[in-house]
Amino acid sequence: MKGSVHFDHLVKETDSLERAPADAVRRLLLKAGLAVSLTALWQTEPFWAQEKRMAENNKNVVLPAALSYNDVYFVSPTLEHYTKKSLLGGVWKRPGLSPRDRSVATVVALIARIQNTEMPYHFALALDNGVKPSELSEIIAHLAFYAGWANAMSAVLIAKDIFRQRGIGPDQLPPAKEKLLPRSMKRLRSSEQLK
Repeated sequence: MKGSVHFDHLVKETDSLERAPADAVRRLLLKAGLAVSLTALWQTEPFWAQEKRMAENNKNVVLPAALSYNDVYFVSPTLEHYTKKSLLGGVWKRPGLSPRDRSVATVVALIARIQNTEMPYHFALALDNGVKPSELSEIIAHLAFYAGWANAMSAVLIAKDIFRQRGIGPDQLPPAKEKLLPRSMKRLRSSEQLK
């Protein structure tokens, strides 16, 4: 095959250079590595073909829907028990945080770590616990800057379905602010509010 590397030949050349200076051996190994790299590059498809194949493969990717207790029980009855009793029936009932605040903290952690499997359940729970749709929207927007754009986009993908199911539209969400105040104006206004 054209352009292929015969490793037997390289081994023989290396063996014959046992007494050669170290630079010669290094050069031979560098040449062999370069030859292997070039051969690997020649045998792959062009980048535009790879892009097309990857784009076609991603069209059918579906994120998992919210898990039910039955789904968890089917795989791990013990985990289902701990989820119901210890986590949701224990930790979530503790008096240290209100359910609303616990939901905010949980939603933030899930988005920051791109934990999509739990997002549908906890986004819905947050809304049930008193987190306003506008607050959830703002949390997602803020985390784009603090945790990464991809993290926020993953959250958008899940929140859009929950918003649609609950009839929450853009009119219930905070509008985008087109013009921000200059820094000096912000300082001036905040100092006036402190008086």
